[in-house]
Amino acid sequence: MLEVSVLMLLLAFAGGYLLGSIPFGLVLTRLAGLGDVRKIGSGNIGATNVLRTGRKDIAALTLLLDGAKGAVAVLLAAWLWGPQAALAAALGAFLGHLFPVWLGFKGGKGMATFIGVQLALAWPVGLLVCATWAATAAALRMSSLAALVSAAATPLFALWLADGRQALLAVILVVLIFIRHHENIRRLIAGTEPKIGQGKK
Repeated sequence: MLEVSVLMLLLAFAGGYLLGSIPFGLVLTRLAGLGDVRKIGSGNIGATNVLRTGRKDIAALTLLLDGAKGAVAVLLAAWLWGPQAALAAALGAFLGHLFPVWLGFKGGKGMATFIGVQLALAWPVGLLVCATWAATAAALRMSSLAALVSAAATPLFALWLADGRQALLAVILVVLIFIRHHENIRRLIAGTEPKIGQGKK
């Protein structure tokens, strides 16, 4: 029985990784005739950099799909194998977005997929993350800072509204988000991080 459980967790993780590794930002910009999004702005494949192409619709669709792939991975694993598999799928989807095998393991910063998995694991947690991001972005006009603040608060939200397992997973994902935002953090400390609508983030 233990071997079956481990196999299910591995399948959930692998399936989540494959879903998470779909580079929607790159695919959509190419389909729209906008070229390689990795060659503009920050070089990131996420929605923020896609927005620099000038196509708000493509950026919005990228944001939606990057979140949806995380949510679908979690919901599918939960339906097939239960809550533990859902957590494994969440981790896999997030790592897939950050380190997609198709792009030499060079992916996005993970915030949209992070929100997607939180919504699917426990929607009240995900909604609080979204609200925290929106409030911080509105007040300080920095998308990177909004991402860092809302991510950092997520383990507390999970402890309050979900359980310790989701909180522990959130801690792991938050550490990775901070690592992926290391350049933004340096600019925030230096006071040179651009505000929303300016320069690269």
